[in-house]
Amino acid sequence: MKFPKTVLLILLAVFFGGLAAFAEEDPVGPKGIDEQINKIMEDPTKKITSVVFFAIKVNEDVSIPLVLVWLAVAAIFFTFYFRFVNLRFLGLAAKTIRGRYSSPNDPGEITHFQALTAALSGTVGLGNIAGVAIAIQLGGPGATFWMILMGLFGMTSKFVECTLGVRYREIDSEGKVLGGPMRYLSKGLQERGQGQIGMILAMFFAVMCIGGSFGGGNIFQINSATEQFISAFGGGEGSFLDQQRWLFGLIIAVIVGAVIIGGIRSIARVTAKLVPFMCGIYVLAVLVILILNLGKLPGAIGAIVTQAFNPTAVGGGLIGCMLLGIKRAAFSNEAGVGSAAIAHSAVKTSKPASEGLVALLEPFVDTVVVCTMTALAIIVTDTYQLSNVEGVAMTSAAFETAMPWFKMILSIAVILFAFSTMISWSYYGMQAWAFLFGKNRFMDLGYKLIFCVFIVVGSSMSLNNVVDFSDAMIFAMSIPNIVGLYILLPVVRRELDDYKAHCAEIDSQS
Repeated sequence: MKFPKTVLLILLAVFFGGLAAFAEEDPVGPKGIDEQINKIMEDPTKKITSVVFFAIKVNEDVSIPLVLVWLAVAAIFFTFYFRFVNLRFLGLAAKTIRGRYSSPNDPGEITHFQALTAALSGTVGLGNIAGVAIAIQLGGPGATFWMILMGLFGMTSKFVECTLGVRYREIDSEGKVLGGPMRYLSKGLQERGQGQIGMILAMFFAVMCIGGSFGGGNIFQINSATEQFISAFGGGEGSFLDQQRWLFGLIIAVIVGAVIIGGIRSIARVTAKLVPFMCGIYVLAVLVILILNLGKLPGAIGAIVTQAFNPTAVGGGLIGCMLLGIKRAAFSNEAGVGSAAIAHSAVKTSKPASEGLVALLEPFVDTVVVCTMTALAIIVTDTYQLSNVEGVAMTSAAFETAMPWFKMILSIAVILFAFSTMISWSYYGMQAWAFLFGKNRFMDLGYKLIFCVFIVVGSSMSLNNVVDFSDAMIFAMSIPNIVGLYILLPVVRRELDDYKAHCAEIDSQS
């Protein structure tokens, strides 16, 4: 089922015509547009967030949104269903990513390593820097324990959805892959005689994914990057660049456009170099902090464990880390959301479970390694006890205790993280767009143009309601996605058994 092109053109005309009308109506320019859009988005934002983030009140201080329960229960169930595949198959996942069990002639567009880095570029970001700080500030050091635990369980969710992403992907005549939850929800459920339900779920997912790509995957990222750049390099508040923020947005839009115009292959080539570089610099900086505070490290680890079961820490871990923190970067490891399955679907393989195993490394790197190291740096330096800093500023303060000049490095990291997230989310949104409107050059370029326009617009706007709205959309993606995962679990089990037999055969021949 496709949307008519005329309907799309009318919607685009209304959107951009509305922006022009706002600009003419309010002489103060972008700020006026900002206020107008926030005003328009206020009511729908309240409605959708009240549904998506409907919370159960545990006590006076803690309320747990049901969407987090939905994600957590699924991750735990999948882990037991596959008998801790997230831990038992780490070795096989490492061998797979090195290409031991794949052939260069396998169908697909990118290698296992490129698929992993493309997906990681959309997850490793501001959530690892700001989200962890918020979680610890809200719940204390014990919040880190729950963050690690949910990261481990989330590895299995990622395994399930990315296996299905490859299993039900489509490859067109040019060799380009069309994959993700849209495909396995529609095709997978149709195989089981539930085609209508599958199509409804797939379309709902696609609409939410497009909205999330423009908001959390674009506007929030460029806005944060612009703030960091102006603060560190642009002269700060009141400077020329602060008054002309769209110039920075325009530069980034051109760079992003140059990357995404080539599709997933171009994105993968960039992320394969960018992600290891970003993570390497960041992890190295954390190691410096930990080495300089080596005497405090045992106490920090002890605080993480002992305070994990403090009622405040439990609330801080689940809500502060997973909602207030990780959601700020479009849900840090995205396990259960389904977005990463779109990137992983493009891998060169004939065995779907091979990419599922590679994908489970993603939450491990993102949450168990990078987020934990950030948490340790904040705890050993005691910056989480500062009352006048939060988010990125708290993480920055932790690094500045040993490296006063680190603010510059952190600013560069934030900009790179934002850039990598934008190029990945542009691909996620593009795939959802193609599912709804059809795959052709006109539609492809149309989406990419709109995405780049949002970068310029987003650099000079806060658009709080728009970002809140898109965050709700990203979390809403998990609703149809996880329904499909439950139904298609037997398919994943068969694929895993098939891949294990395939690996055993290759090992026996060597």
